[in-house]
Amino acid sequence: MRRVTKIAAAGIASAALALTATACGSSSKDSGGGDGGNSDKLKVGVAYDVGGRGDHSFNDSAAKGLDKAKADFGVDVKELTAKTSDTEADREQRLEDLADAGYNPVIGVGFAYAESITAAAKKYPKTTFAIVDSVVDAKNVDSIVFTEEQSSYLAGVAAALKTKDNKVGFIGGVDIPLINKFEAGFRQGVEETNPKVKVTTQYLTSGSDISGFSDPAKGKAAAQGMLDNGIDVIYAAAGSSGNGAIEAVAGKSGAWAIGVDSDQHEQPGLAKYKDSILTSALKNVDVAVYDAVKSVKDGSPLTGTRSYDLAKDGVGLSTSGGFIDDIKSQLDAAKQKIVSGEIKVKTTVK
Repeated sequence: MRRVTKIAAAGIASAALALTATACGSSSKDSGGGDGGNSDKLKVGVAYDVGGRGDHSFNDSAAKGLDKAKADFGVDVKELTAKTSDTEADREQRLEDLADAGYNPVIGVGFAYAESITAAAKKYPKTTFAIVDSVVDAKNVDSIVFTEEQSSYLAGVAAALKTKDNKVGFIGGVDIPLINKFEAGFRQGVEETNPKVKVTTQYLTSGSDISGFSDPAKGKAAAQGMLDNGIDVIYAAAGSSGNGAIEAVAGKSGAWAIGVDSDQHEQPGLAKYKDSILTSALKNVDVAVYDAVKSVKDGSPLTGTRSYDLAKDGVGLSTSGGFIDDIKSQLDAAKQKIVSGEIKVKTTVK
């Protein structure tokens, strides 16, 4: 959900990491020693959004990039995870703890870290920070954003072509501008492909209540309600809550789920449902995280705003399972029109 697209993501390699508790109550994983390991190695600090590593979606996409950096560069890594009950002070303390311990870069995965990274970047001007899904105006911050609406448009095309009952659904984790981009692109893709298809939308929470990104039971209930009303394709941009939606869809013959951020067909934790996952709207957070780490290792830290779009394969659709092979020509045509500018994808529903 957390910000889209695209991009072919594969399975996540699991690391055997020890859990500890931080002062602000978040979980911690440290692949080196208690101080980040060998001081000669690059030390990378990562602060995940709620759900953390293992959410099979947004955070796992970031974790995939981190794992690749560890394999390629031998970096030491410390991973911390947010809680839904976090205050702004908790998030800021988490980032400052990493910077104090010499981790550089320090990466905040998720828009919720925008304010805390703004503050931490001022206090630690020699540390490079990166934030996913938001823009922070500071000389030592790498702001990573995605055109989630573009991959969501393609998901809408797929949904419109695969629905048998002309009813599709969108489940958003939290009703905020970021997730509205997913809905806007999906809705536009559906409507421009087949105006006869009805799109039903449901958000799990709104505003500052971000529990909608980490409540699979709520996602399952929302999807079940849609299925009961004859909807046969459901796209959930809801973090780990989307796992519940996928579970519900898998329980109904002939229905399809559309995954988000990671290639959810290839997620081991969702293997029992993979035959019901039509495709996933990919968001290559892994590529962006890897690029950020590599830039610091190379001595030329990336800063400013970097946008990963469809033209750069920053977002896209997964093809695992072969379920959209029969509509490849239509999807390719839509992609080319977006890349060329012929199709302007909306970022708001209104």
